[in-house]
Amino acid sequence: MNFLGLGDNVVDCYLDQGLYYPGGNAVNVAVNAKRDGVDSAAYMGILGDDLESSHLQWALQQEDVSFERCRHVYARTAHPAVKLNEEGDRVFVGGPQDTAQHLFRIRLTKEDLQYIGGFDLCHTSCYSGIEPEVENLSKVVPVSFDFSNRHEEAYIRQIAPFLRMAFFSGSELTDYELAFILDTCTQAGVEVVGITRGSEGALFSVNGKKYRQKAKPLTQVVDTMGAGDSFIAAFLVRYMENLSVEECLSYAAERAAATCQFYGAFGYPRPFEKGYKHV
Repeated sequence: MNFLGLGDNVVDCYLDQGLYYPGGNAVNVAVNAKRDGVDSAAYMGILGDDLESSHLQWALQQEDVSFERCRHVYARTAHPAVKLNEEGDRVFVGGPQDTAQHLFRIRLTKEDLQYIGGFDLCHTSCYSGIEPEVENLSKVVPVSFDFSNRHEEAYIRQIAPFLRMAFFSGSELTDYELAFILDTCTQAGVEVVGITRGSEGALFSVNGKKYRQKAKPLTQVVDTMGAGDSFIAAFLVRYMENLSVEECLSYAAERAAATCQFYGAFGYPRPFEKGYKHV
């Protein structure tokens, strides 16, 4: 299986540690897909020209994730500031808005679409500014999309018709809201709809059939950063290998739990660069 993460990249800056870690939904899912055993994984997005971007690119090289089709711009990398609460949950507390992530939106060329068409699956997200490209993207590759906390009906209806898989974060959602998301996406033709709910586990609909997955027990949570992305990657890889939905969900829960045992979305800490400011 050949896997592509398309869209956002950041470095998550842990204020309490004075360290930053490479991340971003598309990056995290691509890295975890490679760790979960895909034949090849690549990331495609917009890279800044600062030391943070150099570190992120170095981390991708360590994980054998290609980034040959990335754009390179004269702008700094997005670096959201993070604090951890007593439960190990990460809380974002600001960050500059004049970064590569905020200033530029990727535009897919004919050549890009030919390249993307060589992958078995492409994952992207609401953080990637990719909305105008999703329809054309869906014509060349199956698309997985992470809506995160974007639960607005209009937004879901805009994107869902072009997706094979859709994922949401929904620990705070009511039963009515959960059912609405599952039903709306399924009616739009989405094959797999998943809602991760933190300690409450996950709720999925696959071809209209509902599934529940409990969270794996943990004696201690170090950091929840990237756990949802690990879950998504693990599910996608096993699902594309034609394992049963139950097997896919169990494995995904195990991988998410494992991610909670270390800092950062997939490791590689580095001290803040000289002159770092989080606002």
